[in-house]
Amino acid sequence: MTRRIDDPHITDGLTMALQPVVGIHSGDCHGYEALLRGTEAAGFESIQAFFDHCHAAGCLAEVELALRDKAVAAFASLAHHPRTKLFLNIDNRVLSIEGDSARRTRAILDRYGVPDSAVVFEISERHPLEDGLDAVATFRHFKRQGFRLAIDDFGTGFSGLQLLYYSEPDYLKIDRFFVADIAADSKKKVFLAHIVTIAHLLGAVVVAEGVETEREFRICKEIGCDMVQGWLVQRPTVQWAEMLSHYPEIERLARQDRRAGTSDQRIIADQIARPEPLALDTPMEKVFERFRADKSATFFPVVDGAGAPVGIVRDQELKDYTYSPFGRELIANKCLGRSLKDFAVRCPVADIAAKAEQILEAYSAVERTEGILIVDDMRYVGFLSADSLLRVINEKNLATARDQNPLTRLPGNARILSWVCEALENRAQACLLAYFDFDNFKPFNDKYGFRLGDRAILVFGDLLAKAMAAAGGFAGHIGGDDFFAGFLGESADSAADTCRKLIADFAHDVESFYDDETRGRGHIVGQDRLGNTVRFPLMTVSCVAVHLTPGCGTCSSDDISRLLADHKKAAKQAADHLVIVHPCPN
Repeated sequence: MTRRIDDPHITDGLTMALQPVVGIHSGDCHGYEALLRGTEAAGFESIQAFFDHCHAAGCLAEVELALRDKAVAAFASLAHHPRTKLFLNIDNRVLSIEGDSARRTRAILDRYGVPDSAVVFEISERHPLEDGLDAVATFRHFKRQGFRLAIDDFGTGFSGLQLLYYSEPDYLKIDRFFVADIAADSKKKVFLAHIVTIAHLLGAVVVAEGVETEREFRICKEIGCDMVQGWLVQRPTVQWAEMLSHYPEIERLARQDRRAGTSDQRIIADQIARPEPLALDTPMEKVFERFRADKSATFFPVVDGAGAPVGIVRDQELKDYTYSPFGRELIANKCLGRSLKDFAVRCPVADIAAKAEQILEAYSAVERTEGILIVDDMRYVGFLSADSLLRVINEKNLATARDQNPLTRLPGNARILSWVCEALENRAQACLLAYFDFDNFKPFNDKYGFRLGDRAILVFGDLLAKAMAAAGGFAGHIGGDDFFAGFLGESADSAADTCRKLIADFAHDVESFYDDETRGRGHIVGQDRLGNTVRFPLMTVSCVAVHLTPGCGTCSSDDISRLLADHKKAAKQAADHLVIVHPCPN
């Protein structure tokens, strides 16, 4: 039986589940989203039906506040809550209802000792902003109270870019629609990549919602998402004690994919300046003292209670008070209500684990900014000025050029060896190490010349790079017509299918390099090393792959090289030009 909507105890049987929002690079918990549970037991078909009933009865705002109290109580019960955020959903339909929801929320937070800066209000796209609502003023009011804003379910609702434009969110939560099966859907990858780019240009942190598989996690991380939420991390639960401050499985997945960014991270760390930040609750007289003590500083970073950057405070914003009669005394007067959060301005933010190019893109999108704040899992680390960022890009370009094949631009031997050594050290995950070598390349070069031979190498290099990007693997160019591919966490069958497709695609594409007569014959007539006239088949590529299962015994890079060399001839003689070696017993 459905309970009457005007029942004062309508929320008594309802409870709040929590679900973690976790840093994609570290597995550290950044916050928890509060999710309503118990509406079906109360007689409603769904959570949405419950809120629709409340709206129709004119009590949606009061019900939301009652549920908000439950959510804050759940959050405050966590021992580690001071270091995290609470994500609270807010129905767009209450934004136009009279009554200061932000002020009343602060009263709830005060009862539980939770600071304003710990709360992130999620504004959903599923309901349009009502006509006549001054959205800009409404959202700014929430921010002036010290709250953060997030757009929830982005990409599936009514408001879309309009809501993104007006709200200037701190977080953008990507709906599960764009995440589901993204590894197999190239259109979703393109859409998500552009959404992430737009969000970062606006200074928002991107959360991928509904991440359920390791492949979805890898693609979201590769595209540039900052955080993940979903069943892969933890399902929502009303057992709040099960909430963790760190999720080791996410850290493990992040480590597997950290090789490409490791060198960037070292270069970035060398260039970071580390000015001591100001806490958001620092009294204004202390802010003035800080600028007076360090006359060379034109700004200082500002962080909240959890160490997350809020922005920067510039000396130029304070000059009107500094140089006016009694200006500093006025601003320090608590009755005027001016505090540090009123002077903090937004500044681009990037994770220290992000690629240098992504950091440069975030910086370039903002006009007249001093630089970019660097965080480690949304906790302040330091600051990169424009000059330092240029040095980072220059150092990376030099490092890349030193170990890059000049023809294909693929990683060379040093990075290949580094990748293999790290893969061999990872005993908890299966890996497949594949070596590719062209067949009948010399006769082709002798007949058609080195220029066309280089084109054939470029064709395979391009095929390999695209295949490994789709598989989340590593592609390298050993030299000449020898290539390397590495798979982590992929089943032997799936990796083998990728290798077979590469072999088939190259054989098909390279046929066009031959003249019609040779292609029709299916072979080149040439001479072997002894001067004998021989028929050489059209060029193909063969592959030897070593598959190592989790927990496989000790195996060095030299052992892998010997295995590949020992089976190279067998691969060239195989009907499908592929041999998979299993050195470890199943």
